[in-house]
Amino acid sequence: MSSNRPRIDISPSEETIPPVQRCTLIIFGGSGDLARRRLIPALYNLLLDGLLPPNFAVIGLGRTVMTDEEFRATLRDGVVAHSRQALADDKWQNFAEHLFYVSGGNDDPNTYVRLKSRTEEVERNLQLPGNRIFYLSIPPSSFGSVCEGLEQAGLAVKPEAHAPYARIIVEKPVGRDLASAQAINAVTGRVFDESQIFRIDHYLGKETVQNLMVVRFANSIFEPIWNHKYIDHVQITVSEAEGVGTRAGYYEEAGALRDMVQNHMLQLLCLVAMEPPYSLDPDVVRNAKMEVLRCLRPITDQDVEQVTVRAQYSEGTAHGKPIPGYRGEKGIHPDSTTETYVALKCFVENWRWAGVPFYLRTGKALANRASEVAVQFKDIPHILFNANTQQPQPPNVLALRIQPEEGLSLRIVSRVPGTRAQTHPVEMDFQYSDVFGRPSPEAYERLLLDVMAGDASRFMRRDAVEASWAWITKILDGWRQQGLRWLPAYQAGSCGPVEADRLIEKDGRTWRTL
Repeated sequence: MSSNRPRIDISPSEETIPPVQRCTLIIFGGSGDLARRRLIPALYNLLLDGLLPPNFAVIGLGRTVMTDEEFRATLRDGVVAHSRQALADDKWQNFAEHLFYVSGGNDDPNTYVRLKSRTEEVERNLQLPGNRIFYLSIPPSSFGSVCEGLEQAGLAVKPEAHAPYARIIVEKPVGRDLASAQAINAVTGRVFDESQIFRIDHYLGKETVQNLMVVRFANSIFEPIWNHKYIDHVQITVSEAEGVGTRAGYYEEAGALRDMVQNHMLQLLCLVAMEPPYSLDPDVVRNAKMEVLRCLRPITDQDVEQVTVRAQYSEGTAHGKPIPGYRGEKGIHPDSTTETYVALKCFVENWRWAGVPFYLRTGKALANRASEVAVQFKDIPHILFNANTQQPQPPNVLALRIQPEEGLSLRIVSRVPGTRAQTHPVEMDFQYSDVFGRPSPEAYERLLLDVMAGDASRFMRRDAVEASWAWITKILDGWRQQGLRWLPAYQAGSCGPVEADRLIEKDGRTWRTL
């Protein structure tokens, strides 16, 4: 679709807006980067769009000692720098009056006494009904002490009909392997009911990810051919241009497989591969995704060398900036074997996807920042317009772009105008920014609104978290068995390691150029 096509402007009143009750959002780690860069700008944009209830409160809790006014000033800077909509002084003043701060440590019982007292005071003054959402923007090692502190202070209450609700949002990573994920789930599950727990993955709030189900199930042209009879393979790519930077400490413990594949990429795979749910009820959708995880062929110790690739970036240049090699980054062990790039070949072993490979790749310090899901259809027969086996026609590809410009494209083959019978591949392209009259909401805007409305369909359920970790842990065990002391290298600013090219090329396929 060309950029000069008339835009479609949809007012908020024409959308299906979930019912949102008045509530108090309590952010553990309220003085941290996530609150300043993502959460508060998201709430501010919801206010501008008229989606927040007229009365609400946000209480930040952190170790840094500061007043409400200092907290508000810090958050204002975050909104100026990171909001998708410009700061308006009058709107900000109204918004800031609902922001409060409590200082204290997560492991100090007195913190929860002060938090409860301040929360009740704020709720009285703003005439709030006592609905509370606890956002754990803190390391998983603190989840246990926070849940116990909330329970002992009487802030964590089990769900009851017609009573104020309590909900908890858990940021990734939910563990670093199956055992640790089960331990975290046990801690949160002891204090909160599963219906109260929202395990957040910001990728599931992105517009194109939301559109995956619509493309599949709202268009009759796709669903009949969405199977092994017509699809050759699927590629899921998350390419990051930056190195590890200030996240070196976290990344050294995690690596690309834990950081990106276990959550973001497996959830994308589930949306591509799931069977049609019979409704949009949260558990119906999550049941359909869970079935995909159950059908993933395990990658065992014997398989890892054939179907996985891991590598580290070496010194190079990206977008004109020098990047040191991963082992030269501050905070990284000089003998580190943590992978900054991973590529996998996997299979969903059910009737729909029998024999169809799913290729996943993700890495740091690559040539471009881009994420997409590409569905490549099977080649047409070598007759008529595809008779020349030396120059075969390119296949049809449906590509859903997640970032940086959200949209989708469909590659087809068309006739070249003229007297000769020539063909050429063309792209039918759609971008949200070209067609609709306003920018897409940020992922956290949609996900926070979902939590306020109690809609868990875009959040991972306990069984799905543990199933994904069970699959990932087998790969980690296989890598451990290999005992590699040096990983293959790829230059920072390149498209990745040659080993990843070999992984897909040995099957007669190639990675898409992003």
